[in-house]
Amino acid sequence: MLSPHRPRKKKKAAATTPPIIAQSLVITDPKTTEPAPAFPLVSFFWPARKSTSQWIVLPLILMVVGLFRWAVGIWGYSGYRIPPMHGDFEAQRHWMEITTQLPISKWYFFDLQYWGLDYPPLTAYHSWLLGKIGFWIQPRWFALETSRGIEEQLLKVYMRATVLISEYVSYIPAAILFNRKIAKLRGVSAWESSIVLAAVLLQPATILIDHAHFQYNTVMLGLVLASMTSVLANRYLWSCVFFVGALCFKQMALYFAPAMFAYLVGICLIPRPNVLRFVSVSLVTILSFAVIFGPLLLGSLYESTKDSKLVNSLEPPPTLRSLPLQIDTKSWYYPLVLQLAQSIYRIFPFARGILEDKVANFWGCVHTIHKLSFYPIPMLQRFSMLVTFISILPTCMTISLFPRKELLPWAMASSAWGFFLFSFQVHEKSVLLPLLPMTVLLGTEGGLGSEMRAWIGWANILGVWTLFPLLKRDELRVPYAVLTLLWTYLLGLPPISWSLYTPRQTELAAPTKLLHLAFYMAMLIWHVLEAFVAPPAGKPDLWVVINTLIGAAGFGICLLWCSWQLILRSGLMEDYFGVRIRLEKLGKVDVKEKKASRKSQ
Repeated sequence: MLSPHRPRKKKKAAATTPPIIAQSLVITDPKTTEPAPAFPLVSFFWPARKSTSQWIVLPLILMVVGLFRWAVGIWGYSGYRIPPMHGDFEAQRHWMEITTQLPISKWYFFDLQYWGLDYPPLTAYHSWLLGKIGFWIQPRWFALETSRGIEEQLLKVYMRATVLISEYVSYIPAAILFNRKIAKLRGVSAWESSIVLAAVLLQPATILIDHAHFQYNTVMLGLVLASMTSVLANRYLWSCVFFVGALCFKQMALYFAPAMFAYLVGICLIPRPNVLRFVSVSLVTILSFAVIFGPLLLGSLYESTKDSKLVNSLEPPPTLRSLPLQIDTKSWYYPLVLQLAQSIYRIFPFARGILEDKVANFWGCVHTIHKLSFYPIPMLQRFSMLVTFISILPTCMTISLFPRKELLPWAMASSAWGFFLFSFQVHEKSVLLPLLPMTVLLGTEGGLGSEMRAWIGWANILGVWTLFPLLKRDELRVPYAVLTLLWTYLLGLPPISWSLYTPRQTELAAPTKLLHLAFYMAMLIWHVLEAFVAPPAGKPDLWVVINTLIGAAGFGICLLWCSWQLILRSGLMEDYFGVRIRLEKLGKVDVKEKKASRKSQ
């Protein structure tokens, strides 16, 4: 008998079309007239441009960037062999010590003069987890008080590993997802997206601060990127959750808060009011804060019920003592109020003054000419708040009136630059925040073109250059030079390559070329003088001061450029002032073409 089974017909293989390669990534070889890579980073990915699976390319990228991170960690770190306070490495280790060895109610109160905990609760929980694992490996690393200043090599390996693993759990997945989302949204090929991912993950400033100097900034930056990715995916509630997580890990995420808030308000009001979305966004934001602060507050309440003398042993912060209302210290809710007031007091240390060190921002420049220490801190706080508000107002108004998700990175970059330049208590390491949204803009259409690559590359080189005095104190000159020169080589930027600024390069405007070249030459001359010319005896910080002045001027230009690009790309100029500007070189569609397509539809 014949079998009733019939074999399946083989499906015809779908014809594969090679990806369209952006013109900005290709030049014509004058000898062979064949297409060739435009800059070295494209050359490394050139063999994968046709049919190589991204699941092969991605692991290779992650292995290479991980190798660079671990190699940088071989060098010293902040405060190495510098007693009595040591540095950021000791601060992070000490927080692991107090979170694992003390009850939760004492975390924000214990020995505030020696690296007292001054970050939000999510950092404390992160330190607790890493401290528990480290204590299981070697208890003496985190023994209360006796472990201060410990500098064992195995401890260094463990701490370096915690930074790397934390980044591979938070920042790198978020960067991959954001890169893919923005590429899909803006029509960028997977091959070009891989090039951008490598450029973002090899950003020198982030690697040097977290893996050499030693911090966990990438956890917060990863949560910010996750929030931005959720916006691109229209998952606004998840965006709120991730952004609250970033705020509760490091308060510096407030640099992005005005832009994110303005965007969320915009999508709740435009094109028509959406009450349900507004209510859900508000409730999820409040609930996220409650969930993160909950363990700290409820744990303190539980411990106070077990030990009635515990609350009386904790000194209330000045902000709580200055309240006009008298709170009964014996009431059941007093431990909650005390913990919340103390944590906020520690998270926002206004009493320290407007500056802690020489920072390349507006206040650092003013302090060089006229000492701000003569003025009362409350007055400086109010004035700083006013100037910061004015600097970010155009950005917030634009993104709220035109809440398009492709504009969000521009708005967040502009907002972060405003905060970095004008806000209160800025650290030099905070330059990582505005550099993040600027750098991921390489993933938009035209992002690797001459105009965008020149501006984003210039901002990154300027940013890492202003970090040099900090890195020099940590004996990190060699990693600084290697990573910075490697990144400039890969992206075809000065001082390794000057091709973007030659007369034959017509995509860059002449004023842009002159501006960037002036800053590049100033940075090179500064390095030569700093290395070979001793400062005058009466001005030992001369080179550092010049560094801050040049950096602040450049960052001010970055703020103006990001704000102007946001306004241009929003369509505000075309819609309200009748200005007709052709933007194909920046990867944008002409407004007339947009309107014509709308009419035809």
